[in-house]
Amino acid sequence: MFVTSSIAGQDGYMELQQLRYVIAVAETNSFTRAAERCLVVQSALSHQIARLERELGARLFERTSRRVRLTAAGAAFLPAARLCLDAAERAAAEAAAAVGEVRGRLAVGLIATVAAVDIPGALRDFHQQYPHVRISLRVGASEELVEQVKEGAIEVAFLGLPTTARLHGVNAHELARDRLVAVVAPDHPLAGETTTDLRRLSSEVFVDLPAGTAGRAQSDLAFSAAGLSRDVAFEVTSAYLVARLAAEGLGIAMLPAAYVPQLTDVTTIEVADAAARVEYVIWSRYTRTPAASAFLTILDIPAEEQDN
Repeated sequence: MFVTSSIAGQDGYMELQQLRYVIAVAETNSFTRAAERCLVVQSALSHQIARLERELGARLFERTSRRVRLTAAGAAFLPAARLCLDAAERAAAEAAAAVGEVRGRLAVGLIATVAAVDIPGALRDFHQQYPHVRISLRVGASEELVEQVKEGAIEVAFLGLPTTARLHGVNAHELARDRLVAVVAPDHPLAGETTTDLRRLSSEVFVDLPAGTAGRAQSDLAFSAAGLSRDVAFEVTSAYLVARLAAEGLGIAMLPAAYVPQLTDVTTIEVADAAARVEYVIWSRYTRTPAASAFLTILDIPAEEQDN
């Protein structure tokens, strides 16, 4: 749903559509891709941004034949533009909700190894029930998703965290607890074992997520608590690549037990003293759109818990 009202400026009127165009160019670094995203011809988008720049008395973008980037004025303008557009769309969604219709947007974030919820199935059910809501999906690291929920960039996120982690500044509902298992190539010497332990694994070369991420911390904390160190030779940003490198015999990995059944060409082994993790769904502590409330209801999050 698009809101097309105008906001009075010093010398004219700033249209919400212009804000949408500016945000699209800033996010794509391209007038062409921004026009495609906004479903307009490039000349119309460029004209509206140029008009806005004249009203503001400042250039928002530096344009060359090779790239487009924000000017200092554009970088200062962008956060407020996002807030303004979000507020306008939220106002329209709240008005629709008051007469029983859920509209607006639902931005969902998740880590790739979420196993407690069938995310595609939940989004399908939501779309069938609320077809006027614009759904978007982002995959990222747990710590990044927490910040995006706090900032209002996404409404709902699915995380996996060590059992020792504490969430601050968001509402959270625990979905499931799970343990990590070792993932090795089928011809690895450990492949014939049914169980192992961290001490045995500490002599292996590892494939893992980047240091500092919540997914990596689960294993790092377990080895540290056991007084052990390990060699992480391969750091990649997705669980899929972690599993693929392990399948090729380049190292071993540790991944959530509930996630690994969907993997192929690898063998999994229980780890007696493995780390545990908790899967959560989180949402904003301060503002919740009608679409976010409806999605949480589809996930069977009780209404009283949503109001915490």
